[in-house]
Amino acid sequence: MSLLTFNNLSQQYAGYDVFVGLNGQIETDSKIGLVGRNGIGKTTILQTLAGIEQPFEGDISMADSTRIGYLRQEAVLAFADTGNTLYNEMLTVFDRVFEWQDAMRAIEERMGDGSASEADYDVYDEYLTNVELYGGYDYESRIEKTLVGLGFNEQDWQLPLNILSGGQKTRALLAKLLLELPDLLILDEPTNHLDIEAIRWLEGMLSVYRGALLIVSHDRYFLNKVVNRIWEMFPMQIEDYRGNYNAYLDQREHRRERTQQEWDSMMERFMNDFAYIKKNTLDDPNAKGRFKRLTREVEAVQSHGIAAVRYIKRHGWAQFTNHFERSNPPQTVAQLDRALRDLKSPITHDRSMRLKLEAEDRSGDVVLRGRNLQIGYERETPLFKSEDFELLRGEIAALIGQNGTGKSTFLKTIMDEMKPLKGHLTFGAALQVGYFAQAHDALDHSNTVIEELMRHKNDMGIAAARHYLAPYLFKGEDVFKPVSALSGGERGRLALAILSLQGANLLLLDEPTNHLDIPSQEVLQQVLEDYDGTVILVTHDRYLVDAIATQIWDLREGDMQVFKGNYQEYLEKIAVERADTEQSTRTKKKAEPEQPAVDPKAISKIEAQITALEGEIGELETLLAHASVGGDGETIQALSKQYSAQKKRLAELVVDWEDLMEKATA
Repeated sequence: MSLLTFNNLSQQYAGYDVFVGLNGQIETDSKIGLVGRNGIGKTTILQTLAGIEQPFEGDISMADSTRIGYLRQEAVLAFADTGNTLYNEMLTVFDRVFEWQDAMRAIEERMGDGSASEADYDVYDEYLTNVELYGGYDYESRIEKTLVGLGFNEQDWQLPLNILSGGQKTRALLAKLLLELPDLLILDEPTNHLDIEAIRWLEGMLSVYRGALLIVSHDRYFLNKVVNRIWEMFPMQIEDYRGNYNAYLDQREHRRERTQQEWDSMMERFMNDFAYIKKNTLDDPNAKGRFKRLTREVEAVQSHGIAAVRYIKRHGWAQFTNHFERSNPPQTVAQLDRALRDLKSPITHDRSMRLKLEAEDRSGDVVLRGRNLQIGYERETPLFKSEDFELLRGEIAALIGQNGTGKSTFLKTIMDEMKPLKGHLTFGAALQVGYFAQAHDALDHSNTVIEELMRHKNDMGIAAARHYLAPYLFKGEDVFKPVSALSGGERGRLALAILSLQGANLLLLDEPTNHLDIPSQEVLQQVLEDYDGTVILVTHDRYLVDAIATQIWDLREGDMQVFKGNYQEYLEKIAVERADTEQSTRTKKKAEPEQPAVDPKAISKIEAQITALEGEIGELETLLAHASVGGDGETIQALSKQYSAQKKRLAELVVDWEDLMEKATA
């Protein structure tokens, strides 16, 4: 069933088209990941579908009574009109439940004094059903699980919302949306401000979410776990892929092959038309007509790629020109000839970053050894102690762990900016270290982009610097932007450009994929896979770790555990260790033989209680009906209290039964 449909959707700001003619449909069970390069308009279309922005053109239709929840990237302005505490704000989600409960109590009073009508009994049953359906008996546990899952300690629950940081407000808004359970949940970068444990919890919640999801996220691992469709967004179309992110990658390759074939076919048609035009003069009406059509198609492809030709085929040239002004179409046959020769295939000339990392000199076979290490600051408690490790040339070690565990401090120790508190770090021969800082601290913000690049290579001229920056998507006037005015993604690309100048054979990378769009992340991943040096990688990007790491260095609870192998093997090892620990705990607690996780007798017992209680409720309904006819107010009041209490008890037993069944089938 379709929940939301949009047709020919366009959005424009100040005469600039963000996107044009988009079509799509969200089903009730859709879990969609929206991907595309930075600046393509992903946030804009989310806000348009959420009703925050009105479309410039096109229509959006929704099923009746559809509720939409929207999480913006940064919710720093959220909750500006409330003085609630965090916990009380979560309680507001259940306001209508509390209203139903108040109405039920009023009806119970009328039942008690004999003034209740038959309609009151019908309404009472309806309210009782709604209270059960919308969490009237388990709202407290839901609030607790959601706040804890998203990283709020119990001490945070009574904090006023207006003193929370921007990141905390974003998490609070996400918590409220998850409790509200809208039919369509639209999330813009929901993993921002979450640590690994909170992201894992959110993955679990969203993977079983009862409504539809539309998510923009740069976290490819997260998309793999949550979504069942990928929408890849372009200025004039959305390409729909079935499956998770990995399935999208496989399908995308096949579609790109077909797009290349379509491009080749289009170019063949262009060249045939051009050959006819050259063979005949423009005085020939056929040649003149072909020239007119070909010049406008070539101009459209120059500006918007093959998608423009597809759009013209669907909507016609007149519709296309309503949105896109003609800039400088070829006026002569010679100009058309040059324009045709300059057309480049979209498959090999997209706007993704192009990065090259090469080690100028080969390092020794052993790059780094650690023995009996303790890392931290002098006269302070050590941040962590490490298992012994050995990193060989060509390996990639992923240093993972929660924020504040000492990852960046360890990188500073490796760079010899500080000494280990205990133990020894031994470096291999002929090492040349390159460092990428998470905060891009080494960049001089008073310089322009091109000045900052040339500062790191004095013998590079302006022309060479412009040519060097182009693959990092700094073109034209972009190279003269001040570093202080760059976005996070632009600073990251500049830092990578500078890093690639160094020819290092040991790379220390601190969160290199932060702020990069997915196409740039894919480029960086491929480059690191092909790099012939050694890498120590600090990152929360589990997809990157899963793809390239050969060792896992996991910082947890003051210890760095070293695992030789990839990320999936490490997760399997952790799962086995946890299972062994749980088994050991159960064995210690129980002297008698091990019992099943859930005693079948417990399930049977609770089922019997539910059956008996349902019978008692049926009897109470009969007694209430008789008392109402007889007008016995005291009896009605007493029976109403019993009835309400028994219905509440029944709802609690059903929840307990569902918990037991979930454990039994886990």
